Amino acid sequence: MSGLELAAALTGAISVWLSVRQNIWSWPTAIVNVVLYTVVFWDAKLYADMGLQVIYAVLSLYGWYQWLYGGAGRTELRVTRTPPRVAAILTLIAAAGSALLGTLLRHTTDAALPFMDSFLSSTSLVAQWMMTKKLLENWLVWIAVDVLYVGMFLFKGLYLTAGLYAVFLGLAVRGYLDWRRSMLVPVSVSSVAA
Repeated sequence: MSGLELAAALTGAISVWLSVRQNIWSWPTAIVNVVLYTVVFWDAKLYADMGLQVIYAVLSLYGWYQWLYGGAGRTELRVTRTPPRVAAILTLIAAAGSALLGTLLRHTTDAALPFMDSFLSSTSLVAQWMMTKKLLENWLVWIAVDVLYVGMFLFKGLYLTAGLYAVFLGLAVRGYLDWRRSMLVPVSVSSVAA
């Protein structure tokens, strides 16, 4: 465990906690987190996860904008359910991305766990995109991903990061419950007019 991994873990936990609370500051905190984890994953030879951090940075900028202006009439975005057609498309994207990236990493790098790393990276991208759109089910995807990440990081000796993903797992459960509850709160007239 390095100081860099500790800083990455702390900023990651703060970012997810802010996301659970639907706080806009989750996005700039996420950008700091991905910069730190890019280096951590490079050192661990988890190249798919390293590349994932770059894409997370772009998605964080997109999510920041979406949460502020992605709602009707450029208002704050509200939590909604994932339409079945969108869920099917996202599942296909995750599966295809996993197979393609896993094959690429297996044949072109010294990646430690090319297919597991690629599956988790592809599925994480789907979950992150869902979060930028405030789709409730993003948390269910994160729950599944976090369980598998804990195992992978323990196997790779990234114990602090495994612990962080165990915390993420708890936060994902909390996020799902809180976001589902927020869907029941009616939109106030003042928030629609804003």
